[in-house]
Amino acid sequence: MARATPAEQLARYDNRYRALAAQLADIGPISSGSLTRRYTRCTSPGCKCRADPPRPHGPYWQLTRKIDGKTVTRRLTPAQAKLYQEWIANDRRLRRITDQMRTITAKAAEIRLNEV
Repeated sequence: MARATPAEQLARYDNRYRALAAQLADIGPISSGSLTRRYTRCTSPGCKCRADPPRPHGPYWQLTRKIDGKTVTRRLTPAQAKLYQEWIANDRRLRRITDQMRTITAKAAEIRLNEV
C-alpha cells in the first residue's frame, strides 16, 4: 500500500476535524464537577444508623465543583442529581472531542509547517 501524500493526509485530518466539530452541535448543557452519593450517621443514640448492622441515612446526592477557585459542595435532590449526571457527562464528551480536535490540528500543523 502506497504512503499517503501530504495533501491526502491533510484532507483526512480536515474530514475528521469537521466530523468532530459536527458532534459538538449535539452536546447539550454542560457542567463541571463531580457527583457523590453519600450516606450519613447522626448522633441520636437509638437511631437505626447506630444499630447492628448499621443502616445509615441516605442516600444524599452532593455536587462538588470549583467556583472562582474555591471548592463548593451542594446537596441535590435525586432529580437534580440526574440532570447534573447528564450535564457532567456532556462536559466530559466535550473535552474528549476538543482533545481529539487539538491532536488532529497538531498533526496537520506539522504537515503545513513543513510546506512553508
